Amino acid sequence: MNLHLPDFAPVLPELTVMLMACAILVIDLFLPQERRHITYGLTQFTLLSGVALILVLATPDPRITFGGSYVADPLSDLLKSAVLLISAVVFLYARPYLQARELYKGEFYVLGLFGVLGMMVMISAHSLLTLYLGLELLALSLYALVAFNRDASAASESAMKYFVLGSIASGMLLYGMSLLYGITGSLNLTGVAAGIVAGLTSPDLNLALVFALAFVVVGIGFKLGAVPFHMWIPDVYHGAPTPVALFISAAPKIAGFAIAIRLLVDGLAPLQESWSGMLLVLAVLSLAIGNVVAIAQTNIKRMFAYSTIAHIGFVVMGLMVGNEQGYAAGMFYVLVYALMSAGGFGMIVLLSRKGFEADNLEDFKGLNDRSPWFAFVMLLLMFSMAGIPPTVGFYAKLAVLQSVIQADLVWLALFAVILSVIGAFYYLRVVKFMYFDKPEDDAPLTGSGDFNVVLSLNGLAMIALGLFPGVLMSLTAAVR
Repeated sequence: MNLHLPDFAPVLPELTVMLMACAILVIDLFLPQERRHITYGLTQFTLLSGVALILVLATPDPRITFGGSYVADPLSDLLKSAVLLISAVVFLYARPYLQARELYKGEFYVLGLFGVLGMMVMISAHSLLTLYLGLELLALSLYALVAFNRDASAASESAMKYFVLGSIASGMLLYGMSLLYGITGSLNLTGVAAGIVAGLTSPDLNLALVFALAFVVVGIGFKLGAVPFHMWIPDVYHGAPTPVALFISAAPKIAGFAIAIRLLVDGLAPLQESWSGMLLVLAVLSLAIGNVVAIAQTNIKRMFAYSTIAHIGFVVMGLMVGNEQGYAAGMFYVLVYALMSAGGFGMIVLLSRKGFEADNLEDFKGLNDRSPWFAFVMLLLMFSMAGIPPTVGFYAKLAVLQSVIQADLVWLALFAVILSVIGAFYYLRVVKFMYFDKPEDDAPLTGSGDFNVVLSLNGLAMIALGLFPGVLMSLTAAVR
């Protein structure tokens, strides 16, 4: 009897993260509070080891294993590396916040690692089942993280809202997947695509496929945070502890983009005409509501929440185009956005201290008087989010707009530009508070050495990648 064992080499990064998360969970049980830095060190070692393994095992040819349910290709290598690196930055930013509030516990890092594992599984999924397993592993970890501060009623309320809405969205996505399986007879994305081609010849099956597609797009829209499936984002960002909001705002958006590529492009490509129209509606609504509603916010975490929705509108525009240029532009945008969001929330953590949450716009008043350097870092982040040249945010928007114009959707590009100009107001308002208002708080900024260095590099990356955007653009173009 011949046993065909799966090739474990492509999944070594995932196995490393999984085994280390389990090991850290056990080790942390025996650590006193004053030695909790060991848990943090092991977590960072795990993330960086995952990146190293991905780079060592990377090949230009796709490798499919586990009966066609898992794929390692240049796309997954790039996105998984980005998720691991962004998560490492997030955990570094979170450390001083958690220490100051006596929340410096191993559970935060273990849940974060399992969330990272879920994202990695989603990114490399090559079947409907694998994709859903990764999605739920991420979702359950995030639900628990939002409620991590059990003494905060706002966090518990946000976690409950997130859980209820997330469960509904997951159910709708699962229902759409079950319909696809019933119609095509395959869980494998390649088999799903082939089954759809065969089913398009039948009017009845054609209608059923579009019906299934609608449920799939709803699920993807929720995970990305596109309008009208955005209701959870402002409440979760506002109510969750700042490090958790930081985590949710960055890496999971990369994983959300990955499932959109895997499902829509790899599995549902024959239905591109249908899903492009659906994504067009999501993009227009996200750009309009995200930018307009953000103007009315006085809480910077809620402002970032609505700006996230607006940025997702650009990402969805790239996907909607339906060609390699659009996919590459969307990927470039989501990677840049994750870096911008991490830096923005990192600044909130820097200004916060025990008993004080710097989550109002007024808390940034006079930052230039308190720390000219970090005021400059925040300025770079805000300029990049607004899309002001020569920051990388400008080139991210430009890449998406070019792909949209080449698809003969000039009206959509003009609409996006107008809404971006409107949206620049709330970013420049933060700059105005920092440079033209007097500080209401003269407490010193208390970031640690590694925190200050990484946050500074995060801000400088906005101008460095803006001056040399071809470095990242070439990577995104090469994997699609």
